[in-house]
Amino acid sequence: MQSRIFDSQVFNMACRQFDAAAEILDLPMDDRDRTKFPKRCIAVTMPVRMDDGRVEVFEAYRVQHHLSKGPTKGGTRFHPSVTVGEVAALAMWMSWKCALVGLPYGGAKGGVAVDPRQLSLAEKERVSRRYMQELVPFVGPNIDVMAPDMGTDPQTMAWMMDTYSNIVGCSTPAVVTGKPIDIGGSEGRLESTGRGVAYLIKRYLESHGLRPHQATVNIQGFGNVGSHAALGLLGYGCRITGISDISGAIFNPGGIDVHEALRHVEANGTLEGYMEGDRLTNDELLLQKCTVLVPAALERVITVKVARKLKCRFLAEAANGPTTVSADAVLDERGDIEVIPDVLCNSGGVICSYFEWVQDLQSLFWEHDEVLRKLFDILDKARHSVETQKERLGISRRNAALTLGIERVARAKALRGIFP
Repeated sequence: MQSRIFDSQVFNMACRQFDAAAEILDLPMDDRDRTKFPKRCIAVTMPVRMDDGRVEVFEAYRVQHHLSKGPTKGGTRFHPSVTVGEVAALAMWMSWKCALVGLPYGGAKGGVAVDPRQLSLAEKERVSRRYMQELVPFVGPNIDVMAPDMGTDPQTMAWMMDTYSNIVGCSTPAVVTGKPIDIGGSEGRLESTGRGVAYLIKRYLESHGLRPHQATVNIQGFGNVGSHAALGLLGYGCRITGISDISGAIFNPGGIDVHEALRHVEANGTLEGYMEGDRLTNDELLLQKCTVLVPAALERVITVKVARKLKCRFLAEAANGPTTVSADAVLDERGDIEVIPDVLCNSGGVICSYFEWVQDLQSLFWEHDEVLRKLFDILDKARHSVETQKERLGISRRNAALTLGIERVARAKALRGIFP
């Protein structure tokens, strides 16, 4: 089957990854398409009144990949380049990620094609509320649970939760995760993706005979995930030598003061004007020598050309889909770079979103240290299962992670059968 709905570079990349894993698993042909392709896609056009009185119409999407293991789960991004193909690919990856780490979810993803930097706070609130209003028939604590992603944050989730609650007639905190703690959010959720990335990097460094204080780290993308990964790695003793955002990159072999860089971003919005190192482009930062390279921004930044020139020992994929399929083949051929694939590396966010959902449903909340302890326990189990699968089948770490996730989803679908 060839999808006419989702056809795009990033969706086709996710499908190629699936096909390779399905071949390794020898997945029955009857099971492949129904395991691969998303179950449901919602596309809406949203009229929103802007501050100057005019009405602007935005396109928005929500893709729910499968509901065989429970409700779907995934973020919502506000970004001008959002497309239905991109959202579908992200929903697919979320499915494999949830299954890999043992969560009772299918994958989902949503997005509004808008540049949030061009919105006032009031306009962002109206966009957020309108998006949730359009999706109320298709979401809910037992149907599809949203979370923040690029361009959204805890405040966005608060507006969405409030909108849903007002429409259904009762407070329903479990409809979204990543909320402020005061209205049902979880301790540790905000930093969970970045802290999970940092923890896995530490564990892989140690398993390869390296101590964190011996490692240098370059991070492309200094947003929520990248900055918390930097703070976590700094706490473990690593030296952060490169960071970047939309304004460009800073590289300093002697080490960057991460706390000072965060203060600069908080005051100025971006790293522009921060001069504690050499100014580079985002692409140039990828090619600087380091122990660990962390792409924590957009998809498909590690191309064949970049893969051939990388000077890192570990590639830790904090972003979703940062490495193209062709670039993956180059890395496999090189054999000198250990890849920590995205479906494992950045799974901390959805794990802690699961914790928040459980706490909301029970109205019983956990302390910060308990959340992180549970997070690291799940990450350790997932890492062990990936390494076992990698050695057992003699495959790459990415294929090991994907085959585990895909096999678990396919098994759930087979057990439930086809209705009617």
